[in-house]
Amino acid sequence: MSKVGTVKEIWRYPVKGMAGEQIPVGSIGENGVQGDRTWALRDTQREEIQSCKFRPSLLLCAASANDDGRTVSVTFPDGSSVRSDEAAIHEKLSALTGRASTLEPLRPENDLAFYRRHTPERGTWLDELATTFDREPGEPLPDFTHIPPVLVDHVCVPGTFFLVTPMHFVTTATLRHLHSLNAEGSWDRRRFRPNLVIETDAGIEGLAEQGWVGRKLVIGEATIECVGGTPRCGAVTRAQPDFGADASILRTIVRQADQNVGAYGLILHPGMVRAGDSVHLA
Repeated sequence: MSKVGTVKEIWRYPVKGMAGEQIPVGSIGENGVQGDRTWALRDTQREEIQSCKFRPSLLLCAASANDDGRTVSVTFPDGSSVRSDEAAIHEKLSALTGRASTLEPLRPENDLAFYRRHTPERGTWLDELATTFDREPGEPLPDFTHIPPVLVDHVCVPGTFFLVTPMHFVTTATLRHLHSLNAEGSWDRRRFRPNLVIETDAGIEGLAEQGWVGRKLVIGEATIECVGGTPRCGAVTRAQPDFGADASILRTIVRQADQNVGAYGLILHPGMVRAGDSVHLA
């Protein structure tokens, strides 16, 4: 094994599509960081779970897990904080998104109706998905042929609120490289919603994690398989609580980073991960 960096930050996002919270220690299990994506917005008319791809205003909210281990609190753009067990949460989210909505916790894997994908009025669900990538004429779209079959009929993997995998990480080498290509761009790591920000060791440059695809990372007590790069949609350009919108970064990512920032991971061996832990490439 070779050391490639250290864990700089650990993040979880208690509500799908919202800004999250940084934590010093994370328990990594089969479904990623404990407390990650345990709640989600559900459009009551579509009867469908929503993400920031389709409801970008969610990114203006920040979610945090409460000490009881069951509920979450959402901080809205107006500064108010509402708990998930307060009736007002549904009204606030409906007003924010302009759609009648409820905040819902995870349900069992066999509750397939809860995770079912809504049938679009026009075209296919892939057509609807493609619009969220905000590509300009001539820019390529990601390869959708590798999307798992379960996602044809469901908006996320049933039993989770994840679209692809339960773990996502980005390296400081990648962020530095992209900044060198677009120095005026707003490259805040929070745009990319990583679970782990990895501070790469000296000498590691460029889009580091793209070279790790197909290999394993040993981080703290956990082992994570790097299974693919993360193709980026328009969500990375949107405003979040601490920074504004920036469409220029997506142009840079599409044209000079093969559409990817960060990488997806599958949990091979669970365990605790702490900020400052070494990251080894197997």
